[in-house]
Amino acid sequence: MRRLGLIAGVVFAALLAAGVFFGSQFLGSATIKDESNFVIPAGASLSAVAEKLESEGHITSADGFLMRARLLGSGDPIQAGEFKLTPGMTQGQILTAFQEGDVIRRFVTIPEGMPSILVREKLMAEEMLTGDIEVPVEGSILPDTYAFERGESREKVVERMQSAMDRYLAEAWAERGSNIAVETMREALILAAIVEKETGKASERKKIAGLYSNRVKTGMLLQADPTIIYPITKGKPLGRRIRQSEIAAVNGYNTYTRIGLPEGPITNPGRESIAAVLNPAETSALFMVADGTGGHMFADSLAEHNANVEKWYAIRRERGEM
Repeated sequence: MRRLGLIAGVVFAALLAAGVFFGSQFLGSATIKDESNFVIPAGASLSAVAEKLESEGHITSADGFLMRARLLGSGDPIQAGEFKLTPGMTQGQILTAFQEGDVIRRFVTIPEGMPSILVREKLMAEEMLTGDIEVPVEGSILPDTYAFERGESREKVVERMQSAMDRYLAEAWAERGSNIAVETMREALILAAIVEKETGKASERKKIAGLYSNRVKTGMLLQADPTIIYPITKGKPLGRRIRQSEIAAVNGYNTYTRIGLPEGPITNPGRESIAAVLNPAETSALFMVADGTGGHMFADSLAEHNANVEKWYAIRRERGEM
């Protein structure tokens, strides 16, 4: 009897496949007219997906779709995520796409030097993400491009960004040079954030890292302007010149009044700035000032630095800024 039942099942399935037993009237059919995206929520059952397909007009019968999947499908589990449906797809192709196809992924880019307050704003502006988040801990986000799926939580995306920073920082720390000025990975992150904010030129990062390393080693004030601004704006642009009262302010970040490193990072530094701090250029430079091109003039002595400052003032006067 069991053998006869098995044979009958095989014959029944063969007839269905050939389309001669019940045909599309029993199994239903796909009715995709326009290219569209279809979302399968996490944990959704095949029955729930079939009902969703029918309610959205992609198939004529949820029951027929389920019958076909159970008799003719591979039995592989369906994936959660967003999938592209195109005109002409059959029910079998739809099922295969859900089981084996590529989930549609979207991307969000965190540029180097973006502070955490702006990371939060950027993620909150992504309408396809869900949930609220607090401002991530400064320096915990690795700038990069990250994939996400429709309906994914912002918290999960932040966790991936933070895990990426943890991994990279550990890898870079393992490759650190012998001439570094920092003693811990956190100190490396803090100094890298300053390097990140001090220059937009990748070619300068190692030299600026070397300069600040020299200052840390000799106990000089770092005198990094971005550390003045951070307590005021939490990383957002100041939008004006720094005031004398702000230069003189005493707090955990202002390196004009605080010897050594700030109490924490002032932004999320990228890989190159972290690598620069952990393998800085060999330099005797202790001073730098803008050169008018987005870069800096470096000096080993205060006298040389003062001459460079005069050159910078001349550039600003020529531009009408002074």
